[in-house]
Amino acid sequence: MTTSPTGSAAHILVVEDDAVINAALSDRLRAEGFDVSTAMDGPAAVAAFHEHEPDLVVLDIMLPGFDGLEVCRRIQAERPVPVLMVTARDDETDILVGLGIGADDYLTKPFRMREVVARVRALLRRVERAAELARMSRSARTAGGVSLDPDTHIVTVDGESVHLTPTEFDLLDALISRPGVVRRREELLAEVWGWNDDLGSRTLDSHIKTVRAKVGSRRIRTVHGVGYAFEPAEADGAQS
Repeated sequence: MTTSPTGSAAHILVVEDDAVINAALSDRLRAEGFDVSTAMDGPAAVAAFHEHEPDLVVLDIMLPGFDGLEVCRRIQAERPVPVLMVTARDDETDILVGLGIGADDYLTKPFRMREVVARVRALLRRVERAAELARMSRSARTAGGVSLDPDTHIVTVDGESVHLTPTEFDLLDALISRPGVVRRREELLAEVWGWNDDLGSRTLDSHIKTVRAKVGSRRIRTVHGVGYAFEPAEADGAQS
């Protein structure tokens, strides 16, 4: 997908403080048919987001001014938008914080340009699918003390409201739709992210951690080498 919901070329905001990487990303995305704007620090990224209203943001974590995590917080508070985080460090804490505040996917440097393009296209397709589903009325799901309403995106855990990002919501929705059934990793990657291979496996694992932190770790069971299952009989506590 290279078009926005209005039918024009999808607009990508590239936020990267390394001028060479910024130019390389921007040039490749333009060559793929996207409109592109750029920023090289935190304040400029937020200003560019307001000015250009992009369909997707490619966002480096390490930025001058204020970092990419703060950029993500500010733009998601304004308007939900898919975010592909880019980081030079394989720092799990930064990654989990980023995913927990609204990033949808991440890549660590060095990366291949074709992988960036593939993930951008997958995230835009996901937005398209979400818009289609939003036009359909779907029943709320309840299992094991967790209630999830696809129409309102309201989630409660043991009666308490819990905030989930759009990706976390879709992942929990996929798991809770078949309580007790092990969902294979490739199934979840295809259903939630639109991936048809295992390139996003680390993103899936990281999102599982953020969902567990919000709904209770023992409610989501890991089946090593296979996938994950929502366990309605499990209460909060240590992961089994």
